[in-house]
Amino acid sequence: MKLIIATVAAFLVVAQVSAFVDHTYKSAHLDLVDSINSAADSTWQAEDNKFSSWPMSALQKIMGVPAGAIGAPSRLPALKADFNVADLPENFDSRTQWPDCPTIQEVRDQASCGSCWAFGAVEAISDRICVASAGQQKPHISAEDLNDCCYSCGFGCNGGFPESAWEWYVHSGLVTGGNYNTHEGCKPYSIAACDHHVNGTLPPCTGEGKTPKCHKKCSEKSYEKTYRADKHFGSKAYSIADEAEMQNEILTNGPIEAAFTVYADFPAYKSGVYQHKTGGNLGGHAIKILGWGVEEGVKYWLVANSWNADWGDKGFCKILRGSNECGIEGSAVAGLPKLN
Repeated sequence: MKLIIATVAAFLVVAQVSAFVDHTYKSAHLDLVDSINSAADSTWQAEDNKFSSWPMSALQKIMGVPAGAIGAPSRLPALKADFNVADLPENFDSRTQWPDCPTIQEVRDQASCGSCWAFGAVEAISDRICVASAGQQKPHISAEDLNDCCYSCGFGCNGGFPESAWEWYVHSGLVTGGNYNTHEGCKPYSIAACDHHVNGTLPPCTGEGKTPKCHKKCSEKSYEKTYRADKHFGSKAYSIADEAEMQNEILTNGPIEAAFTVYADFPAYKSGVYQHKTGGNLGGHAIKILGWGVEEGVKYWLVANSWNADWGDKGFCKILRGSNECGIEGSAVAGLPKLN
């Protein structure tokens, strides 16, 4: 009986602590929104979205890149391209440069899973196949296949390494697969989309997404190819060292993947050029960079996030460029496809 009472008491203490943490995060979230939007020198606007009601553990769960990987030396060879920095345009947007490549326009949803490392990779890979084929090949590469089956990449929904994702693409290949509930391709994403943000059109995210089992066969029985026949491979993978190299690589071959440290103010992003102002470190996060520009004299990277199109500026955001903001210019990776 004493053991039961002690267990119940311990449970109540944990619940009270969890409720306190969530309450204090909600309060802190509202405070940071107010401080950012009222600051005279702010380059971006924040909003009170549904992230403010998430448990802290759930918010940290979707930051799927280990903190130690941000800015760490890459084992991938460093890209060294021959180009003239003066020839780089002031503004560039892959969406307008390659309008016949539909995946460049897309914002995906990783849902309650720390699979951002896989999403950033397959998004850029899909784009690059289309760019390299001059719009003749338009595959939607499967985040499910990469997240579930790349054991050398990390821990699936509990996080992984972008550079390992590109190595896997080269050595093991990836099949096609659409977003949740699309029945598109060989292996569509199986984790239900959820409401991260403002309008409440989807079920709430719980942060409890578990990595699905790896099945080396197509989950869509009506798909016309076998799993093996549907594989797409990369010819090489590499790291990209600095701002100008990143720009030239995007300009030449299409969007790239990068990772950065997320602080508590970033989930509140709505518009403008993000730079960290306040809040603690939530973890590492991977995204796709598809362009760059200058807004009111402030240089930025144009970024596609994987928190669905309700977040930020229709799922996109701008992040300060040229000063390695939150480590974003120290962890960029990409590769080239082998065209089928």
